[in-house]
Parts: sequence; C-alpha cells; structure tokens
Amino acid sequence: MLTSLRIKNFKAWRDTGLVRLAPLTVVFGANSAGKSSLGHLLLGLKQTAISTDRKRALHLGDTSSLIDLGTFSDCLNGHDLSKELEFELGWELPKSMDVKDPLDSALRYSGNQLHLAVTLSAGKSGQPEVRALKYDLKNADGVVLDVTLSRGTDRKFSLQSQKYQFKMADGRKWPLDEPEKFYRVSDLSIARFKNAGFLTDFALATEKLLGSVAYLGPLRNHPQRTYQWSGDTPEGVGQTGEATVAAILAAENEGRMLNRGPKRTKQAFTPFIASWLKDLGVIQSFTVTPVAQGRKEYEVLVKTHTGAPEVKITDVGFGVSQVLPALVQAFYCAPNSTVWMEQPEIHLHPQVQAELADVFISAIKARENGKERNVQIIVESHSEHFLNRLQRRIAEGELPPQDVAIYFCRRSGSSTELEPLRLNIFGEIENWPENFFGDEMADISARTLAAMETKKKQRSAQVN
Repeated sequence: MLTSLRIKNFKAWRDTGLVRLAPLTVVFGANSAGKSSLGHLLLGLKQTAISTDRKRALHLGDTSSLIDLGTFSDCLNGHDLSKELEFELGWELPKSMDVKDPLDSALRYSGNQLHLAVTLSAGKSGQPEVRALKYDLKNADGVVLDVTLSRGTDRKFSLQSQKYQFKMADGRKWPLDEPEKFYRVSDLSIARFKNAGFLTDFALATEKLLGSVAYLGPLRNHPQRTYQWSGDTPEGVGQTGEATVAAILAAENEGRMLNRGPKRTKQAFTPFIASWLKDLGVIQSFTVTPVAQGRKEYEVLVKTHTGAPEVKITDVGFGVSQVLPALVQAFYCAPNSTVWMEQPEIHLHPQVQAELADVFISAIKARENGKERNVQIIVESHSEHFLNRLQRRIAEGELPPQDVAIYFCRRSGSSTELEPLRLNIFGEIENWPENFFGDEMADISARTLAAMETKKKQRSAQVN
C-alpha cells in the first residue's frame, strides 16, 4: 500500500509537498485544478514498469498504452525543459524484506517499508533520463539501508550509501551503466560489485507495487445487451469499465468468497456485488447469466424493485452501469492493490453518492477467504454527499481518522496547491477551505435579497 507521494514540476504541480496516503484517500478540488495529474503520473510509472523497453527512463505513452502523457516537455511544469521532474513514492511491503551483506554475515538490514526518490531531466534529444534514484529501506525506527545511484557532472554514475559498504569486484572497476527504466540498477552494474545483489529485490518490489495499481476513469462504457467471456481472468475492470462483466465471471469461476469485514457473512462474488447494489438502492436484484448453454455470450439481468420483471441492464437507469465498475473494481482487485478512481459518483443520485462512501469504507476492511485484503482506494470526487458520509462514519467510530486522508486541490497562479484537511474524532474538518463546494452562503444571501426585492415590487404594485 502506498503511504506517501511527492511530485515536483509535473504539469500543474511545482511541488505537492509530501502527501500522506491512507487506506482511503479522497482528493477534492475545482475542475482543471490538477487532481487527475496525480493519478496520471502513477499510470505513467506503471506503464514504464511493465514495458519491455528497459532503456526508456519514462514511458510517456501512445494511443495503445495506459495513458499518453505527450512529450517530456508536456509533462514538465511550464513546459520548461530546464526543469527536472522529481517524484517520491513510499509504500508498505506485504512482508518484511531482509538484506544480508554476503561479505559480512553480522550485517543484516530488515525493513517493512520502501521509499523511492527519482529525479529525471531532459537529455540532448529532449527525452527524459535519470539523474538520480535513491532507495530507503525503513522500519519503525527509521531508515535502515539507503542506496543512491546518481549521475555526476561528468555524466558518469556512482553508487553510494551511508549505511552500507559496496565492494567493487576485482578487475571490474569500469564506469557504471545507465539505470534501466527509472528504478532499476542494471544487472551489469550490480555484477561490478561483490555485494550489490539485493538491489534486484528493490527493483522487483517497485515493479510489484506499480503492477498492483489499478485505475478507473470518470467516463465508463455504455451497457451492452450481451457480453463476451471466454474464460479469461482480467487484471481489473479496465479504465472505462469495459472488463467489468468478465471480472465478475472470472471471480465466480475461481470461487472467490468475500465478506465486508471481520465476523461478517461470506458471500460468493456475484451475490456480494448484488447485495451492495441493493443496499445502494439502485436495484433489487442482479445476475449474470449465459444467453444459452455452452455459449460465450452473457447478459446482465436486473430487477429494479420487488415484483418487477427481470430486464437487461440496458433497459434500466444509466446509473447502474456506471456504478457497477466502481463496485467490482473495489472488491475484484488483488490483495494489497491500490485503486485510483475518478468521480465514481458520476450519474448517481445524492443519496447513492453518500452510500458509495460506505462501499469504499467496507472495501478497505474487506476480507477474502478469511484473510484481510489490505486494499487501498484513492478517490477523486466532487461530491459533498460522499464527504458528509465519511465525516459521519468517523464521528460514529466506524472509520478511524488515521485510515482516511482528505485533500483539497486549488489553483494558485500558474501552479496548483494541495491542502490537507484536518479531521478530528468528531468527523469535523478543522480547516474548511474557502469555496470548498462553491460559495453557498453567497448564493443563499443573493437569493434572500432577490426574494426581498421581488416582494417589495409586489407590494408596490398592489399599492399602485
């Protein structure tokens, strides 16, 4: 699970500052304030990690990739190629990592958190290249092991650490190679040392983290009358929810059993999702059935209320098909995943927007086959109703304040600022931002004054 994020000189962001990421993190803000850029950078890092091209420091994307970030100049704040793109990621490891120095058995380093800081600058062709990358392995006492690979003014790389002594292998004292992608010390560079093999573990941990990042965009596919499924197991529901039904069928085929938290009843995947749709109040029942025996075509059938006929999802309100991908993604993703969602509340009634907060609270507590899923959800939202429900659950003690982080994105001149909102145990926001959800008091005052003016005119007309 991601625990922290910092971005410098990426699009509208000069510097986000160090952002604490909780199991449930929510980002609010005006349109075009830069909220989406935070998730877009993570997608760019993920597509770099899964790319087969190890020489490309940052895969900026194309029409067939997860995201197309344009040119490196497009990514930089102010499109200024003299600036450097910097980012930091901190995350908890699924299990503790132990590093032993093969040259000294007494030296052992153990931590359950990794931190990666990277600086990218424009090369001669304007493409991004790594100037420095730094790993910190941490435990509760702080940094236990640090590694920095940096490029000097002579453009040669050096490998350094304040807590570890690297020993060059005999006869291999030639310059280190360019790093692979933005996070990996090359195998040839590692081979030049007698005791640098653990750097491969750092790279693998980074790939595992980024591979667990899932994204659901704000625009989701229209419902279809039939869906194709040939037995595949998709990674997630897709950026537009295009693989939602395939994910449901795959989960059913694997016999996955979930519950909403400790000591709650286990359910198979489809009934589990159906129960949430019913609790949200959008439908009464939900099933996915084959069109005919032995066919690869399936249809989604729903009942809108008790006694109503069963109809296809295409024949009910649009909101059902729009919220379904968000529900499925929250519970379908693999354990220890980070799910980034943009406006999951879109096309939903205010009451359902509030109930959606309960879905995500449950998702971070959910268990599967008796084990905690440890899923993290990061939401970009415009919904005041969603926020009100979160505040209520904190006040009721159902959601500890430390398990949620809320931010407000605001434009400040040519850049963007990210303000953390302080929540107390009563669910109150202690630093409520100005115009958080618009200027409600100004609207109330203007409406009151307009009503008074209208009444005055009516009285004047009666007198005359």
